[in-house]
Amino acid sequence: MATTTAAPGAPTSKIGQAALEVDDRLIVAGPLRRTLNKVFPDHWSFLLGEIALYSFVILLLSGTYLTFFYDATMQEVVYEGVYAPLRGVEMSAAYESTLGLSFDVRGGLLIRQIHHWAALLFVASIVIHLLRIFFTGAFRRPRETNWLIGVVLLVLALLMGVTGYSLPDDLLSGTGLRIISAIILSLPVIGTWAHWAVFNGDYVGMDIIGRFYIVHVLIIPAILLALIAAHLLILVKQKHTQFPGAGRTEHNVVGNRLFPAFAGKATALFFIVFGLCAALGGLVQINPIWLWGPYNPAQVSAGSQPDWYIGFLDGSTRLFPAWDINLPGDYTIPALFWPTVVGAGLMFTVLALYPMIERKLTGDTASHHLLQRPRDVPVRTSVGAMALTFYVVLWISGGNDLIADKFDISLNAMTWFGRIGCLVLPPFAYWMTYRLCLGLQRHDREVLEHGIETGVIRRLPSGEFIEVHQPLGPVDEHGHGQLAYGGASVPKRMNQVGGARRAIKGFFKPIEEPAEVQRQAELEARGLEAEQADRHSLTSGRPSEGGRPSEGGRPQAPRD
Repeated sequence: MATTTAAPGAPTSKIGQAALEVDDRLIVAGPLRRTLNKVFPDHWSFLLGEIALYSFVILLLSGTYLTFFYDATMQEVVYEGVYAPLRGVEMSAAYESTLGLSFDVRGGLLIRQIHHWAALLFVASIVIHLLRIFFTGAFRRPRETNWLIGVVLLVLALLMGVTGYSLPDDLLSGTGLRIISAIILSLPVIGTWAHWAVFNGDYVGMDIIGRFYIVHVLIIPAILLALIAAHLLILVKQKHTQFPGAGRTEHNVVGNRLFPAFAGKATALFFIVFGLCAALGGLVQINPIWLWGPYNPAQVSAGSQPDWYIGFLDGSTRLFPAWDINLPGDYTIPALFWPTVVGAGLMFTVLALYPMIERKLTGDTASHHLLQRPRDVPVRTSVGAMALTFYVVLWISGGNDLIADKFDISLNAMTWFGRIGCLVLPPFAYWMTYRLCLGLQRHDREVLEHGIETGVIRRLPSGEFIEVHQPLGPVDEHGHGQLAYGGASVPKRMNQVGGARRAIKGFFKPIEEPAEVQRQAELEARGLEAEQADRHSLTSGRPSEGGRPSEGGRPQAPRD
């Protein structure tokens, strides 16, 4: 009988043998090893995209729980639940089931509020992630595709938020739904047909909640999952971007491997995000629908406000003048069309095409894997600041009625402030940001040339007082530094170059003695001095006096 012998080096444990059996059939060991060994940069800003991913996971988990109890129909029912103020009131089944989720289902209100807070965090993290990519130039070739995917993800996140916001069918969400209806009707030529296609008839109809429900829980999440998967695959396939620094080039990545270092950080961040959403859901009330009551088209409450990510659209609508365009044939293009459809469309179109616009204007067609500091690209940074200022003015104007009421300001004055601010503040923000970037550039080059301010004041024989500077590298005969700026952060304080002892370990209280930390710092300093002395004695035959200021206050060549 033939016998099979184990190959040399084959695993002997049961787990190892099982893994070998799986690899023999699926051949995953090689790709898995390469994936686990992939290096990720360790800068904190690279975790902003992780927050968006984990928020989406929380949305999927909490949303799945909510679907078990939600009734997405507009059939009229009479509420007989535990909330006494609405008992006996006619309402839609959607609103009645949402009230049941809040008061009758165990943990329903907690999950519903976690879902809402996670949605707000999801959109916010996408926006902040896009801003980080924009200001550091991470969208440049070869990453234009991922930039486009990110913009589409932002648009889909907004649509998912709007459709989910409308599902409870309370008075506040119904007011937003009425605005959506008006925006669709404002479309030239196709507005009536588009409105009929969405609502299946006149406003409000009986089908819109069910249709929004399918879009919210099925269509948009499926597209989001596909785009997130494509985004991550492209990210893994391409080289990671990183900030310039020691040992970092366009051809390598300096950081931590996926396993175990980066995986540990990512897991901890997931639990932090989950804990934050759970704390907000349990401690901070949001969207108390039982206070608004069921939706009635004849009722619109004063001070109605959407979620924060739609505030800019509300603000643009309030600021735009009532300029209806009357065409021949008794045809009118409402003023609502311009700030909502045209304005928002232009904003997202320019955002999506910005990498191509910058490449066309600068002629930069090279591939880039090193990021840029915002101060080093003043034009792009100023354009971003100008766009953010424009957005903030619109966002503030979305609540101008509440601001006018709470601070006793004329609503008309608030409206004109927003209109003038949209025209005046963005150019001012551009100019101020541009000057700030140039000033920061000059400061970096001043430190490279003259060194770091040590805080040591020296008196010269002539009686003049000067401050001693510590150079960062070799100096010329005039005492000026010879280091060229390489795009990395320039140290500005002595403790950034070893001028102070390391931080004492501990979070709420120290877990080590300060005296021991000081002793270790002194030992390390003596060891470094001895090593430098040996090195210079081998090369020049005499110890170096680098870093010590001369009689004239000019520092000599620094120590390493």
